[in-house]
Amino acid sequence: MKERTAIQPTRQENYAEWYQEVIKAADLAEHSAVRGCMVIKPWGYAIWENMQRALDSMLKKTGHQNAYFPLFIPLSFLQKEAEHVEGFAKECAVVTHHRLEKNQEGKLVPAGELEEPLVVRPTSETIIGDAFSKWITSYRDLPLLINQWANVVRWEMRTRMFLRTTEFLWQEGHTAHATEKQAREETKLMLNVYTQFAYDFLAIPVIKGEKTASERFPGAVSTYCIEAMMQDRKALQTGTSHFLGQNFAKASQILFQDPQGESQLAWTTSWGVTTRLIGALIMTHSDDDGLILPPKIAPSQIVLLPVIHKEEKREEVLNYCRALAEELRNLPYAGRSLEVIIDTRDLRGGEKLWSWIKKGIPIRIEVGPRDIEQDLLPLSRRDRPHREKKTFSKQSLLSSIRDILDSIQDTLLQRALDFRNTHTHKIDTKEDFYAFFTPKNPKSPEIHAGFALTHFSEDPDIEEKIKQDLGVTIRCIPLDEEEEGKCPFTGKKSTRRVIFAKSY
Repeated sequence: MKERTAIQPTRQENYAEWYQEVIKAADLAEHSAVRGCMVIKPWGYAIWENMQRALDSMLKKTGHQNAYFPLFIPLSFLQKEAEHVEGFAKECAVVTHHRLEKNQEGKLVPAGELEEPLVVRPTSETIIGDAFSKWITSYRDLPLLINQWANVVRWEMRTRMFLRTTEFLWQEGHTAHATEKQAREETKLMLNVYTQFAYDFLAIPVIKGEKTASERFPGAVSTYCIEAMMQDRKALQTGTSHFLGQNFAKASQILFQDPQGESQLAWTTSWGVTTRLIGALIMTHSDDDGLILPPKIAPSQIVLLPVIHKEEKREEVLNYCRALAEELRNLPYAGRSLEVIIDTRDLRGGEKLWSWIKKGIPIRIEVGPRDIEQDLLPLSRRDRPHREKKTFSKQSLLSSIRDILDSIQDTLLQRALDFRNTHTHKIDTKEDFYAFFTPKNPKSPEIHAGFALTHFSEDPDIEEKIKQDLGVTIRCIPLDEEEEGKCPFTGKKSTRRVIFAKSY
């Protein structure tokens, strides 16, 4: 008989529905009354806060400073950069009026038409470019390295919590430089920062690469990205870094006087990650019992579960838990103190236990009178089967807890890396390529395919045909990996393999 899991359906049965059920079971977020928007609940938002904290520290160590720019962008600013506005036009929300008035039926209607429509920020290159044009006058003002944490609105037709929503949270960096070389170096630097962040904190192995022209950020000269494989073998773009050349500098007139007194256009970049990273965490690590969180990014690393069968033992157990929690909280971990929850809710033991399994907390420790008496604390790891326990004395727990957390972090990374490697294949014929991406049951596709490493002759028509035929795109051209070969679709020579995959 198949063991029942906490999440129904399972990943194999219906991956898309499983994903939504994990979000619900872990109490991460819920749908809002506003179409396509979500309410991020405390446990979900705490994950984002920890991501912010870690990444913000990394950005500041590379010399970037935080600022904040308006949510509203004059329409004329977007119209200055034709390719950029064309790329975002269908996703823009526009404000046209500045007040509400009652009509004859007593209903509120927009009134007071604006002199110029305002676009709700889909991205900030144009409004930040306007600020940069005022801040920069000389080569001595460069490089200018700015980051902002903000919200963004893109009017998506099909939404899915964390992965694609009308409003989402993000970090966007914008920089200006005196030379092309410096701007290109910045673009690669930030790609490396994102890669390190994904590996070290999220335990998500990513592949660095460059986007093809068809997948490039609107208005950019080059777009670089990090791509990860989810457990349904689809790719998820988890961060991007754009070399903008002088396109936006020309549109916004970001000019500086060089050492020779000549006026020059600046070279600019932009780069960002979003709350999509929470979706990446869910789909990379979680199982059929719920969320699994890497310890370095978890809102709390440990939950203490008091086991109280007799009322006269309540205070003894709770006092022990309070003292243990305080000692644990005094231990540093991943740039902050260990965070510990004592669950004193009036719930049945099994219900309480499973609520934490579904929320993905890395470590559960049960504390009862007998455990205290024997000085043996049963510890369960979320990366192991839920029935598996190991006992520790209080002192051995305190001395080894950070090593245990590191072990969980490392296990999750290695597990994800092994999964990606298992489902990444070199494919050298058109027939094998089409077979790889074609499900056995087209009406209800099973989990199939993965990453196809295939030579490609950079023919945009072929790229579009593959997309139309199979729903497959080139996720990236991996960096620094050259290999002579032949494109299986055109027969032309190719200097490297690219990554094809189905994606979110």
